[in-house]
Amino acid sequence: MANPLSHAWRSYRSNMRLVLLSALALAIAFLIPVFASLPTYNDLGGIFVRTASLYLNLNLFNSAIIIVALLFSLLFLSFAIVVMNVVVKSDRTHTRVKTEVLRALEQYTGMVFVVLLLYTIVILAANALAYRTGYSAIATIIAALLLAPLVFYAPSSIIIDERGISNAMRASVGFFLKRFDYFVIWLAVSILMLTILDLVAVGVGGALLSGYLMLVLSSVFVLPFLLLLQGQLYISRFKLLG
Repeated sequence: MANPLSHAWRSYRSNMRLVLLSALALAIAFLIPVFASLPTYNDLGGIFVRTASLYLNLNLFNSAIIIVALLFSLLFLSFAIVVMNVVVKSDRTHTRVKTEVLRALEQYTGMVFVVLLLYTIVILAANALAYRTGYSAIATIIAALLLAPLVFYAPSSIIIDERGISNAMRASVGFFLKRFDYFVIWLAVSILMLTILDLVAVGVGGALLSGYLMLVLSSVFVLPFLLLLQGQLYISRFKLLG
């Protein structure tokens, strides 16, 4: 397991320009809901929607703002994911990052955007359908967990394997179930890094500013590394790659 971690760290250090590009896209993706006046809150560097608030005083104008903000947020998130997976593919296959990015960046971003959009639509649908039952939060969590195998490695499969969306999602399920230990390790690394950074943010910015400081710091330092690690875990199934 030291290999994917060390490869992710090496990729992070040797591709700082692309890491910063991805970090900028991540920061924009997470800040859009804040400035779009959505019912959101910050926690451990992430933006979360208070879904119960969406059904109160919701009109056509508010709905349009929510939809547009969501689409732009997913678009920037997709771009960040693609950039980090392109870095992984280029590093491990010894191809030029610049050539790879220029050749297929737009296509990859569009395909990853579709995957994230489908994931979001199903989760929001589960929340909406269960709203009047009083179990919308539980339904949302269950839907997210059930869909996780379909989408967790799908972006990596799209970029690394050059698969179509449906084939990439099937490949994601297969690898997720086959190497569930990789997901557990990725989750453990995520929790550890975000927890440490959260303690730093609270110490520096205090309780009032720590949420926003954490959002920026995690976008720059943590999330790009986690995306690199995710891609490295997926590409590690090719044993012959150096």
